[in-house]
Amino acid sequence: MSERAAPFYCPYCGDEDLRPNETGHGAWECASCNRAFQLKFLGLLTRGVQSNDGEGDAI
Repeated sequence: MSERAAPFYCPYCGDEDLRPNETGHGAWECASCNRAFQLKFLGLLTRGVQSNDGEGDAI
């Protein structure tokens, strides 16, 4: 997968006026709140699906 995944909204103000930032891969800037942020994929979790043994709420 070589395409850049784009965020739908700013994580700080919620606005949708986002543009790629020239600082690097995954960097975005919000024109509304004037903040820059970076998104990074860390990987898949290994814990998987856990069974509900009667304790707590079921998902």
